Amino acid sequence: MTPALTRRAVLHAGAATLAFGLISPRSLWAASSGMLVNDITQLNPIRVARIFVPRTTADICQALASSTGTVSIGGGCYSMGGQIAIEDSLHLDMRGFNQVVHFAPQHKMIRVQAGMRWRDLQAVIDPHDLSVKIMQSFATFTVGGALSVNAHGRYVGAGPVINSVRAVQVVLADGSPVEASRTANPALFYAAIGGYGAVGVITEVELDLTANVAMERQVNVMPVADYPTFFSEGIRGDQQAILHNADLIPPYFDQATAVTWRATDKPVTITERLVPPGRAYRLNEWLMWSFARLPGGALLRKDVVDPWRLRAHPVVWRNYEASADVASLGPIATPGSTYALQEYFVPVAQFAAFVPRMAAILRQYHVAAINVSIRHAPAAPEALLSWARDEVFSFVLYYWQATAADDCAAVGVWTRALIDEALAAGGTYYLSYQLHATQQQFVRGYPGAARLFAVKAQVDPQQRFQNKLWNKYHAP
Repeated sequence: MTPALTRRAVLHAGAATLAFGLISPRSLWAASSGMLVNDITQLNPIRVARIFVPRTTADICQALASSTGTVSIGGGCYSMGGQIAIEDSLHLDMRGFNQVVHFAPQHKMIRVQAGMRWRDLQAVIDPHDLSVKIMQSFATFTVGGALSVNAHGRYVGAGPVINSVRAVQVVLADGSPVEASRTANPALFYAAIGGYGAVGVITEVELDLTANVAMERQVNVMPVADYPTFFSEGIRGDQQAILHNADLIPPYFDQATAVTWRATDKPVTITERLVPPGRAYRLNEWLMWSFARLPGGALLRKDVVDPWRLRAHPVVWRNYEASADVASLGPIATPGSTYALQEYFVPVAQFAAFVPRMAAILRQYHVAAINVSIRHAPAAPEALLSWARDEVFSFVLYYWQATAADDCAAVGVWTRALIDEALAAGGTYYLSYQLHATQQQFVRGYPGAARLFAVKAQVDPQQRFQNKLWNKYHAP
């Protein structure tokens, strides 16, 4: 158990706030009272009291120290259940808080402001032949947002992003900036990463980096029942395997398409080192719509599109594959409908039991499921809201839904059924999506929440940091 954050440490850090001086004139009170914020699905419009766009840590310290009331925090706004805001709050829009604080390429380390997007960080480190060690599959998200949800990607053996974090700076409710790491204020470190803004504002992030290497794509198609053995014998111990996942194409859950990117000495076949921003993805948009909405769309993908798309063995830079843009998926939300994500984590031994149960629920409720991506993570129990307390396979479900009230309620029914199956398997579900879980499911899925709330009681006794997630599961 990590030691509690001491009052002396908080008071000492609070005194340091005075050194930051006055609020920066570049900061913007970007909106008057009563402005709406929303997430990428457009399912959660929330009217906040005021939106503040900080540029420096001093701005954030000053805004908190000089105000009272609730505070919420948003970055790229890709969490899908109101985790970014609460009504009548001071909303911190972190996207303008995006500068490099310190970069030491010789030590494979970078420290950045938390509002920086991964793609902007990649532009800084790529000329030094360095790469982000752990991040999501898309580079559009902010670094602080990734830490707040303890995100993961397809990196073999790497697990959640906390495993690549050296230290963070967190500004507490009274405006005090506190440095936290595994050795300095560890309770705050393990509460802030994966804590969804419950204990403070993550303002600076110090990350381990790794080498940017050339990778070759290899594809293996197999019966889904064979996948755990394939992964255990062919992927887990392979030091050349950099990225890996397997896709299931609903409703055909009997076949897995495993995609592995392995380090290679071969020359790259795509010379771009990073995916250029602002690309048009009209073909991708049409295909995504076809898979979700056309009769026979899934069969088209299974028998025609995927075999064609995955036929080659391109060699690319690690940074190129890691710099994909969410825009490549097409518009997420359109009038009356949206695409959305869910994710379930189950112990590796429960793979064979969980897959048919998941498939049965998706079929029973006629879910417009487009893809299920299977990832792997080693046990990483340190974060108080760890989703990988044991070694797990994760199942990332991408689906389409209508957005009328009845349709959203129907999604809640089958979501809770999937959560029950994950819990019964000894696993859990991801908190960064819609808040359909019951209180009982939350408690079972995240037994470390009690320790998180204990840290919150120490550093945020007035319960200033709130959002829809904590309003539901930890009402002040």
